[in-house]
Amino acid sequence: MANGRNHPTTDLLWRIGHKLRQHIDQVQPPDSLVMVLIALIVGVGTGLGAVVFVWLLRQISQFTKQLQLWTGDVLGLVLAMGVGGLIVGFIVNQWAKEAKGHGVPEVMEALALRGGRIRPRVASIKVLASSLTIGTGGSAGREGPIVQVGSALGSTIAQLLHFSADRTRTLVACGSAAGIAATFNAPIAGAIFALEVILGKFTVSYFGAVVISSVAASVIGRAFLSDRPAFTVPAYPFQFQELPIYVVLGVLAALVAVLFIRLLYFMEDRFDEWRLHPAFKASVGMLLTLGVALLLPEREALGPGLEFIGEAIAEDFSLSLGLMGGLLITKLLATCFTLGSGNSGGVFAPGLFMGAIVGGMVGTVAHSIWPEIAVNPGAYAIVGMAAVFSGAARAPITAVLIVFEMSNDYKLILPLMLATVLATLLAEHLFPESIYTLKLRLKGISLQRGRDLDVMQSLQVKEAMTIDPYLVQANMPLPQLGELLQRTHHHSFPVVDEDLNLVGMVSLRDYERVANRENSADLHVQDIATVGRLLTAFEDEPLSEIVQRLAIRGINKLPVVSREEPRRVVGTIRRSDIVKAYNVALARRRQDKSEPDVEKLPVQSNQQMCFMDIEITPESPAAQQTLAAVAPKLPYECVVVSVRRQGAMLVPHGNTILQPDDVLSVFVRRSDEEQLRRCFSAVSPKHA
Repeated sequence: MANGRNHPTTDLLWRIGHKLRQHIDQVQPPDSLVMVLIALIVGVGTGLGAVVFVWLLRQISQFTKQLQLWTGDVLGLVLAMGVGGLIVGFIVNQWAKEAKGHGVPEVMEALALRGGRIRPRVASIKVLASSLTIGTGGSAGREGPIVQVGSALGSTIAQLLHFSADRTRTLVACGSAAGIAATFNAPIAGAIFALEVILGKFTVSYFGAVVISSVAASVIGRAFLSDRPAFTVPAYPFQFQELPIYVVLGVLAALVAVLFIRLLYFMEDRFDEWRLHPAFKASVGMLLTLGVALLLPEREALGPGLEFIGEAIAEDFSLSLGLMGGLLITKLLATCFTLGSGNSGGVFAPGLFMGAIVGGMVGTVAHSIWPEIAVNPGAYAIVGMAAVFSGAARAPITAVLIVFEMSNDYKLILPLMLATVLATLLAEHLFPESIYTLKLRLKGISLQRGRDLDVMQSLQVKEAMTIDPYLVQANMPLPQLGELLQRTHHHSFPVVDEDLNLVGMVSLRDYERVANRENSADLHVQDIATVGRLLTAFEDEPLSEIVQRLAIRGINKLPVVSREEPRRVVGTIRRSDIVKAYNVALARRRQDKSEPDVEKLPVQSNQQMCFMDIEITPESPAAQQTLAAVAPKLPYECVVVSVRRQGAMLVPHGNTILQPDDVLSVFVRRSDEEQLRRCFSAVSPKHA
């Protein structure tokens, strides 16, 4: 069965994985032992990946400093960040678009829609892109890249061993946990992050493997990097009279978290609107980051910023309110410029940085008013880190544990829990999406406990729409429209002007309403068409959104337009297209039978019919032919449900050109199997 694995190296890896999988099946070790061993491998591999990433990051940072010595302080940064952004934008756009931004939403999307399948190349591209971004001075964290690297490693191993979707998801979660554990030396928080954020659920079946992977990565990180906590925190005392101050801190943290989410995606939208190559966008974003950082003399907004926060906490946050306000604003803008423009890095460290600043400001003000109660502003900075991150990520347990493990101080656990939970609840009330799920929601993907809610959300409009639709000119005479309706048997058409810009829709009902008038021959399409505010569909929208839009006015068809040019018609989407696409969505779910908590869709059993997978070989007479040309030769009771092409699932249309290595999913009567084989010259078709 072809899956688009044409590259020799990739093919070799798959052959090795297949042989290893056969060996595992022959030995038949206990299922739990297999997952423990593979989780251990993922943890060790992710830990080593973190070591390589940190080493590469340090090398690029050293080169940036050397460049500053050669060319001058500011000019060196301009050259390093500008060129770094160009390289990052180019390699991400060219080889792995999933590496853009902070990476965690892409892992969540892979879990929800693709059974945890992530392309192997994502790991290497993410390491290189994030090293360039952060090493040259971009405002981003290193935890997001390592999470994506670990997830890609777990997914790749699962695919090589041909594991089920449920096992693949488990190994992706193992990689995510290992990434956090290796980056922050926080194995407990890493395991909880994978369950709370990545998977969105806590189960015993996942927990064991995730913990093993997290511990293994943490051991590797401590052996090669450091076994010390990220922050050296003094022994801060806690008084119950401080609780109202921590409540205020929780409220302010929620406001900052929501502002962070909104501003980040606002910047991303603005950069996406620019008609520039992604490499230039990323470069401009890095230069804007530098411009913001230069507003402060020490340029604290550059890089992750955790070292600066550690020093400030060690000195009990003895900074002026003005400086802290400047740090908060510049870090917020710098992070949004860096990641919004398409550079690569995480949001974890910037969130902790901003949280520490907010906590330091609250602690400083409280200390100036009640010095006997709010004794140490540094304590509020620690709590603020967890509160802001939790408000942005909606992960209170992870936030509490990671700050606790990074600081190694248990005395602040009560205010830490109070402010974090309060910030999370208030932020969710103000803005329902987290900094991770908003990116998915903008794609039309709604997650609940880590799973896609709607079977139709796995398909986009461009996969089901009719390409090259009939377009009607606004000045077309009405009799000519009548001939077109009769000839095509269509019920409606998009109406365009002389420049082929969409101006309206005209339907059979519109025509019939005026066809019998005496002056109908003198009328034109623009006289009867529906113009003004039209319902349209974007080609990258999920079909679940279009179903609701069609139901609003009870219409049958929508014009599909491009986001870049909202008046340019690129296709049409009909109810029949959506019904056909629904079969494809069911076929996708059928491939994921092992998912335990997805509600099973009712499928009526029919012993006379079956599903077959048919591969189009280069020698097949159907290769390079349209499906419409092949259709007359197919059995009468036969439906081509879907076309799998290089890992993507396509909705078949009459004008779909069948290509070598395509895999057709066909619903056919069992008695017609031989005839179907002869039509495609298929080799060893498989029953679904």
